Amino acid sequence: MASANDMKAAEKTYSAFIANLKWTVPVIAVITAIVVILISN
Repeated sequence: MASANDMKAAEKTYSAFIANLKWTVPVIAVITAIVVILISN
């Protein structure tokens, strides 16, 4: 089993990953929408 320190580090890494994901997914969606609109014109 992982030690308490490993779990703290893992939780910190996971929370940072989720925070980044909350920003990158909408940004990628907007970029994709712009590209699709440009291609369709």
